[in-house]
Amino acid sequence: MNKEPVISKMKSAFEITIPSEIDHALNVLKNAEIIMDGEGIKGRERYLISVTAILHDIGMINAKEKYGSTSGPYQEKEGPAAAKELLEGEGLSDDEMERICYIIGNHHTPSKVDGMDFQIQWEADLLEALKKFDKGTSQDMLKGIINKNFKTKSGLELAEKILIMN
Repeated sequence: MNKEPVISKMKSAFEITIPSEIDHALNVLKNAEIIMDGEGIKGRERYLISVTAILHDIGMINAKEKYGSTSGPYQEKEGPAAAKELLEGEGLSDDEMERICYIIGNHHTPSKVDGMDFQIQWEADLLEALKKFDKGTSQDMLKGIINKNFKTKSGLELAEKILIMN
């Protein structure tokens, strides 16, 4: 259950087309790991959530090539097939592969969040997006987004620690 081969494949995939995405994916992974620590997620479930975090935006590459855009709907459309290709040989069951692809194929659609694994991915990725806001002028807006979207205790605490000024 070593995630390093998946990280290596992700880096190789993004290296030429969208190198800035490497840092984003690793930051989302870091956020997911912090949330999983707080929620007591271990073993295989932790590995699968980590793999999803690493590859959540993998559809960007084909989206950029096919549509000239990396917008969310295109990422969701292209992500599952790209993830399957990169995860070949990683020892995932059909059910595990299907779940990872479901999350990657819906990771910009909050209404599709349907389990703790997806919730952790949602929070870990959203946290990176929210870091781009001006914390000084956006506190009420940030608090509203956090309260609406963060459902895990650990994710909520992390978001408040990073984004909310006391």
